[in-house]
Amino acid sequence: MADSCDILISGGGIAGLTAAATLGAAGFKVICVDPTPPVTLRDDAGADLRTTAILQPAKALLQEAGIWTKLNSHAAPLDIMRIIDAGGTEPVARVTKDFKSADISDQPFGWNLPNWLLRRELAARLDDLATVDFRPGLGTSGLFTRTNAAQVTLSDGTCVTARLVLACDGRDSPMRRAAGIPVRTTRYGQKALAFAVTHALPHQNVSTEIHRSGGPFTLVPLPDHNGQPSSAIVWMERGPRAQALQRMDVDAFETEMNRRSCGVLGQLHLASRRSIWPIISQSAARMNGERLALMAEAAHVVPPIGAQGLNMSLGDLRVLLDLAQARPEGLGDAAMLESYHKARHSDIMMRVKGIDLLNRTSMLTPRPLRDLRAFGLNALYSIAPVRKTLMQMGLGVK
Repeated sequence: MADSCDILISGGGIAGLTAAATLGAAGFKVICVDPTPPVTLRDDAGADLRTTAILQPAKALLQEAGIWTKLNSHAAPLDIMRIIDAGGTEPVARVTKDFKSADISDQPFGWNLPNWLLRRELAARLDDLATVDFRPGLGTSGLFTRTNAAQVTLSDGTCVTARLVLACDGRDSPMRRAAGIPVRTTRYGQKALAFAVTHALPHQNVSTEIHRSGGPFTLVPLPDHNGQPSSAIVWMERGPRAQALQRMDVDAFETEMNRRSCGVLGQLHLASRRSIWPIISQSAARMNGERLALMAEAAHVVPPIGAQGLNMSLGDLRVLLDLAQARPEGLGDAAMLESYHKARHSDIMMRVKGIDLLNRTSMLTPRPLRDLRAFGLNALYSIAPVRKTLMQMGLGVK
C-alpha cells in the first residue's frame, strides 16, 4: 500500500503536533505519525506533567497557525523570572534577583501551559485541518531517499512518499539514525522530577528558579487548581537523590520539597503524581540529510533551564515554514535544507553550550564555588545593559 504527501512528520509529541498544525495551516499536505497516541488528560497514566513556557516569538508563530486561540484561556503569563541562590549552609534564599519582562517589552516573557493540555489542544486543532492526516499508533521504521523524494516505511507496512521528511521523533530519533547523522551526548548523572503543587501564597505570575546544588528547583505559574494557587515544579537532582525522592511517601516528600523551596510560596502540597526522567544535553552534527530535516529533540536536547527546549524547537519550525513558503516548489530540496541548517545550527550550538554551563553551575556542591555563583549572579544583574541583553537572548529576540 502506498501513500503520498508534501511533508511526512515522524513524531507526534508537542513539537511534531505543532509542526503538523503550522505546516498544514500553510496549505501543505501533511501526514503525522507517532507510535504512542497523545495522552490528553492530566490524571491519566502516561500524562506528561511537565509544563512549557511559550515565549514571545513562539506565541507569534502559534497565532499565525490558528493554534493560540485554543491555548490562550489556559495559559498563565510569566511576567517575572526570579533567580534565587540558596547555596549557603542552610537552604534559605541569600540572593534574590528579579528579571522583569517590563524592562524589555510590553508583553510577558511567555505563557506557561501544561504539556498534557498542549497535546489535547494541538490534537483538536489537527481535527480542524483537512490538509493534515494524523495517524497515532503508527511509527516510522524505514527511510529511503533520492534527490527528488523520500520514501518512509511505517510500522504497519505502509509506504509514504514525501517531498520532505521532518524528524520530530525524539532524542533517539529513528529517522536521524536511518539517515546516519551522528549526535554528541553529554550525561550529567542527573534526573528531574516533574509534578504540580498547590501553595499558600499566590505566585503573582513569577517563575522562580532556586539554585543550591544538584540542579535548579523551578516553580512555574499555573492557573488555580481546585480554587487554590498552583504551580508546576521541575526539581533536578543527582540521580540517586532524585530516585530516593521519587520513592518517598507523600508526607516525607512534602517535607523535603518544602525545605528545598525555601518557603517562597508558603507551604506546598503535592497535587499530582511525580514523573521522573534523565537529564542530558545532545546535539546533532547536522540539521539536515537528503530530503530530511531534523527538528526538536531529534536535533537538540537541553536541560530544562530558562524555558529553552520547546522554544528552540519552534525556532526550527519558524525557519522551516519561512523557507517552505518562500519557495514552495523547492520544498525539501538540497538548497532549502542547506539553508535550514545554516540558519539554525550555530544558534543551537550556542544555546546548548550556554545551558550546559548554567546546569553545571547549578549542580555545584563545594561551598566556595556556590559562594562564587552567588557573587556572579549579583554582578551580572547589577549591570543594566547586561541584564537586558541576557533577557533578550533568552527570548531569542533582538
